[in-house]
Amino acid sequence: MYLVIAEKPSVSQAMAKVLGADKKEDGYLSGPGCVVSWCLGHLAEYAPPETYDSRYQKWNFADLPILPKDWQLTVKQEKKGQYTVLKKLLNRKDLEYVINACDAGREGELIFRRVYELSGSRLPVKRLWISSMEEEAIRKGFAHLKEGSVYANLWAASVCRAKADWLIGINATRAFTTKYHKRMTVGRVQTPTLAMLVDRQEKIQQFVKETYYRVSLEKDGFCAVSENIKEEAEAVALAEKCRGKSAVISSMETTRKRISPPKLYDLTTLQREANRMFGYTAQETLKELQELYEAKLVTYPRTDSQYLTEDMEQTALEVVELLSEQLPFLADVAIGKDTGRIINNQKVSDHHALLPTKEAFRQEAQKLSGKQKDLFRLIGQRLAQAVSGECIQEETAVTVLCEGHEFRLKGKKMIQPGFRGIESAFRKNVQKKASMDSEQETTFLPDDLREGMELSELSAKVSPHDTAPPKAYTEDTLLAAMEAADSQDFEKETEKKGLGTPATRASMIEKLVASGYAERKGKQILPT
Repeated sequence: MYLVIAEKPSVSQAMAKVLGADKKEDGYLSGPGCVVSWCLGHLAEYAPPETYDSRYQKWNFADLPILPKDWQLTVKQEKKGQYTVLKKLLNRKDLEYVINACDAGREGELIFRRVYELSGSRLPVKRLWISSMEEEAIRKGFAHLKEGSVYANLWAASVCRAKADWLIGINATRAFTTKYHKRMTVGRVQTPTLAMLVDRQEKIQQFVKETYYRVSLEKDGFCAVSENIKEEAEAVALAEKCRGKSAVISSMETTRKRISPPKLYDLTTLQREANRMFGYTAQETLKELQELYEAKLVTYPRTDSQYLTEDMEQTALEVVELLSEQLPFLADVAIGKDTGRIINNQKVSDHHALLPTKEAFRQEAQKLSGKQKDLFRLIGQRLAQAVSGECIQEETAVTVLCEGHEFRLKGKKMIQPGFRGIESAFRKNVQKKASMDSEQETTFLPDDLREGMELSELSAKVSPHDTAPPKAYTEDTLLAAMEAADSQDFEKETEKKGLGTPATRASMIEKLVASGYAERKGKQILPT
């Protein structure tokens, strides 16, 4: 007889179905040889300062820093009922061991271990570690359980992170609040993120616009442009000098550029793309992804990897074969099967990259919400791109000489669309104005251009331009900045860097907005 503890009731029910635990009890499910229960997310947390000493009930700068010697856990009031159920189960004499089936990551380890510690249980611990809620994946996971001790370091890391958050949050918040006589919340991740927003806003406000000018030579769709010219009079004089005159193509350099397909999505890159394409916040994307995961339609969402492990190659190929069933816009484009570039055991830590599951193609996609459909299609088309051929373009740089002055233009010619054909089909299908990067647009040059060719009777015009300030952060660019924060201070192979984790960055942005330190203005996120 064994006990299984998952993170949420919905996940417990999926596991109980596989294990045959179909008898409903008070706070758990039971079946032949097993009991399945759940944690309702974080049941326990570190106790507030006043638990350690009553004098901490009053915020006093002289009492800081508060440094607990023996850390105490407390159960959230609204979750005490479920904790009582778990405590009884964890101390049952007829159970041989307990399986930690909370989400396979640092926070899942913390959720389980806190309840286990508080309960005083002495049951041996085994660990279920899966990346998909499909029945096949659940069965395989239970067939290959690991000893709980294997994840001791992950547990230690989660404790370290939780204590750091408590120490910095409690002490810095009380310090700033008592110093400035106004409640000011400070956090280990929250405050540096806010600092980035403020720093960017200061650069925008302090920016001094400068105007410069360009002269363009045009004829029959051909347009060559001068370098930036500071003085308007100089630009006007150049335009008058060249107007109606002839020019010669002094050089043409053509290079062939091979563009590799993108990697698969991890959580952060998907959140960024969903924000760019659909305007979804990082929190919205994570919420909908979690529901897709629990519905067995996508793999584990809180991942920081963009690769798969070798043992997943066949699964990936099977999913690729099924893609056009749920994503009809892929039916008429060539999808490759080069899984080699998405397989890398060394770059998968806790979880592999996001994928649609095989189960997804057996369910009715019509039941999904609009947001879930968008995210599912994003993940599916990204897999199709990642295993397809490279895009090959010819890029030509043309220099035109007119009245002793050089003008330039660049053009691109598609040789082989490769993965870009999938990207183009997806863009047309979703019909969203905010699409992929504008740099992907192709500029075509006339086919008859050649070096030494003379262009006669050119028109010339002057156009003013202004230097632009840095752009305000959007959710997309803020997530990227959080991920890359201080990365230059770490060695290249450092496993974790940046502010927060893929799982926590979204909630941190929401916390800044909810606390009034930041606000959304369209897609922009601005400090208040």
